Amino acid sequence: MSVSRRTLLMVVAGGALVGCGGRAAGTGSAASSASAPAAPTASAAPATPSGGPAEAAAGPTSAPESTPDPTPEPAGQAPHVPTRAETVERYGALAPSEWGLDVSGVVTALPGGESAMALTFDACGGPGGNGYDADLIDFLRAHDVPATLFLNARWIDANPDEFERLAADPLFEIGNHGTAHRPLSVTGRSAYGIAGTGGVGEVYDEVTGNARKLTGLLGHPPRFFRSGTAHYDDVATRVVADLGQGVAGFTVNGDDGATYSAAEVRRQVSSAPPGAIVIGHMNHPGGGTAPGVAGAVPGLLAAGRSFVRLSDVL
Repeated sequence: MSVSRRTLLMVVAGGALVGCGGRAAGTGSAASSASAPAAPTASAAPATPSGGPAEAAAGPTSAPESTPDPTPEPAGQAPHVPTRAETVERYGALAPSEWGLDVSGVVTALPGGESAMALTFDACGGPGGNGYDADLIDFLRAHDVPATLFLNARWIDANPDEFERLAADPLFEIGNHGTAHRPLSVTGRSAYGIAGTGGVGEVYDEVTGNARKLTGLLGHPPRFFRSGTAHYDDVATRVVADLGQGVAGFTVNGDDGATYSAAEVRRQVSSAPPGAIVIGHMNHPGGGTAPGVAGAVPGLLAAGRSFVRLSDVL
């Protein structure tokens, strides 16, 4: 990622990406993302936020010099999906060196030269996050605007009828938003007060639990994964890649965890550059997301901009 795009990502990332129960304390500005704890070192366990859930201790303090790539599968055979035990054996001794929104293995923009933009909407699930923004989805359908929808397992369980209709609509693709909406870390790192996965095995469970659910419901596995809060470390992203899913980040934070006003959402979406991945939320009806998107999209279309699902170009 270039310096300019990295700067843009950190400026717009600021607010709470929790999206399931309101703004987390201290996450109302760009400084909130920058204030996330530094990546764990070999001598320190990850910090536990004040008043937040206890986190697992850091993993091994040293890593092998290298890890061999998986043996290629014979032509014509489906790729081998590693088991939990295989994944823990492969990555359990590795210590992460990166943590945050923009780490190795995370796709934060469409391919270079792509003029379209991708709208992506998360449905986080759980307490305060099981709503369904029908106004947003109806607007996208009325204007034939495709989008990638990242759905959490709890949201799917709470909205079976809505899920069935979304899955049957070719305008949308369904992505994996995790089993319990946790930041993806092999050392228990937290983001916005949400405790992350505490080890390689928990990373595996967070990704595969909902992937199995989606595979059973859709008839095929999801192609993309976005963690709760969109935070990762660089070992966790390698686990996701081994499991056959692309790791989705974003370029522009469209609704600040469903806390922006309609005017703020409109401003963020309207200013998204060509090739941007825009993140928003579809589980907070009555918020600013739907009217803000509705205010931004017609002007973008009139200016010749187009919209794609992630799988259309990645």
